[in-house]
Formats: sequence, structure tokens, C-alpha cells
Amino acid sequence: MAANAFTQLKTYLDSQIIGQPELTQALLIAILADGHLLVEGPPGLAKTRAVNALAKGVEGSFQRVQFTPDLLPADVTGTDIYRQQTSEFVFEKGPLFHNLILADEINRAPAKVQSALLEAMAERQVTVGKNTYPLSDLFMVMATQNPLEQEGTYPLPEAQLDRFLLHLSINYPGAEHERDILRLTRGEALSEHQAPAQQISQAELFASRKEILGLYLAEPLEQYLVQLIIATREGAQLDEQLGRWIEYGASPRATIALDKCARAHAWLHGRDFVAPDDIQAVLHNVLRHRIILSYEAQADGVTKDQVISRILELVAVP
Repeated sequence: MAANAFTQLKTYLDSQIIGQPELTQALLIAILADGHLLVEGPPGLAKTRAVNALAKGVEGSFQRVQFTPDLLPADVTGTDIYRQQTSEFVFEKGPLFHNLILADEINRAPAKVQSALLEAMAERQVTVGKNTYPLSDLFMVMATQNPLEQEGTYPLPEAQLDRFLLHLSINYPGAEHERDILRLTRGEALSEHQAPAQQISQAELFASRKEILGLYLAEPLEQYLVQLIIATREGAQLDEQLGRWIEYGASPRATIALDKCARAHAWLHGRDFVAPDDIQAVLHNVLRHRIILSYEAQADGVTKDQVISRILELVAVP
């Protein structure tokens, strides 16, 4: 029953974010796997619209935060406000106390703001002064980066990148999708707004997460999953060239993320077991931000996606 609701939600998201099926699927995988999503792509590709549409289909509050160089940690976490009437300090909650957060152009914020967001993403809590406040059980951050502009930006530290479950790279839609986008925007201008068929409650979402964790994963496939991650650290044992390409491999957090995402992918496709295709389908998005290329690879113009594809070629499928 819950799987049907998510199938309907996927259909709704695809009708609202045209030409970006990988983005809509990554949103559902992230929320089902209880993780955060980093989306990189040019402006105007409906990244904000995607999270807004997801918020309409899932019970929960949505908040967009535009990251800028003058943003302060208190602008996202909240701060203590002095109430003269009672002579007391009262904590005013910030945007992070919503369920779905869009951190727009996250790399424009300075390190202190990124650190505050890192605590929220990793620990599901914020600390203000001497007090720590827990966040909601349903808490997901979708952060965006614009690859076209690097001036005045603060590159995300590796520790924070690793906190993202998935790193998705999207590009412009094709001509046929561009026409559909025109028709959609004209329809909305005429107040022809489309709503999701039903809203998924948080209870249904949490139940789906437990169901996903119970999916069958055969032991040889579990070993295959682990070997894909190990290959990022010990690539030289598989292929000399691969060993030269990778400076640092993925951490055990990548193994956990790959397991969760593969299970969510299988569940969304109506299976009660994980297949090799599920692992391979999510591998690029799981590893793209978790491996660091060597100077030699960068000098040769080798991309992370090419390295991950090479790993898939070298590690035998059971």
C-alpha cells in the first residue's frame, strides 16, 4: 500500500519537474533512506521546485534558505531572544526546525554556517549557547551548488560532503521536455495547479523505512557491495591505472549509504529483494562526492564518474 503511494508521488513529481527523472528518484531515495541530498547543476533546473513539490506530497513543513556570504549561524539555527516583559531569554527556532530544508547555493555560506548545518545533518540537533535542541524525526536537507560560478564561494569541506547521502549532477533538459515545461508554466499561470493524489503521512514514511531495511540482500551481493567501496581504497590491486587515479577512497559511511540507497531503489521498483542493478544504479550518486582524485587524474581530465564506471567494470558481479 505504501509502495503504491510512493509510486503515485513519483508520478506527481515527474509531472512537476519535467525532464529530470533522476532528480525526482534521488529525492525519494534520500527521504526513504533517511539521508540528505546534494544537487549540482546550472540555475533554472527546478531544484527549488523539486523540494517544494516533495513537501506537498509528504506530510511536513518546508523551508528554503538562500545561503549568502553574510549569513550567520543564528540565521539557520535560531537564537536566544531577550524578552523584556519576563526578563528572560527565549529561544526562537530557526529554519532548521522544519522537516524539509532547501539550502540554496550552500557553497556561498562561510565556514561557521556550514559547521552549524553539519551538526544538524549529522547529529539531528542544533547547539545555541549552552543548550542543545533536537530536530524533528523527519529531517532532510537538499543542498544545491551552482558549478558555473566559483567567485565568492566557500568549497564544502570533505567532512561535510561525506554527510550527504547522495551527490547528484543534473543538466539541461532536451528540446521535447522544454516544450512540456512551457505548457506546464502556462497552465500554472492560468491557475491550473496540480496537487498530489494523496499526501503521505510521516507514520507511513517511517513504516516504509523499516520495511526497506527488511529487504532481502543475498550474502554474495553484500560482499559485492563491500568490494565496490574497497576498490576506491585499494584500486591499485585491481588496476594500476585506477590506483593512480584515486588519491583517497570512500569511508565506511559510503558502504552504509550504498546499502540504504540500493534497498530504497529496489523497494521503489516493487521488489522485496536487492538485485545487482539496484546497487549499480545508485553507485555513482553515492560515490561522486566521496572519492578524491589524484593530481595525475585531474591533469589528464579524468572525471569521478569515469573512475566509478571503471570500478564497476573491474569488480565482478556475483
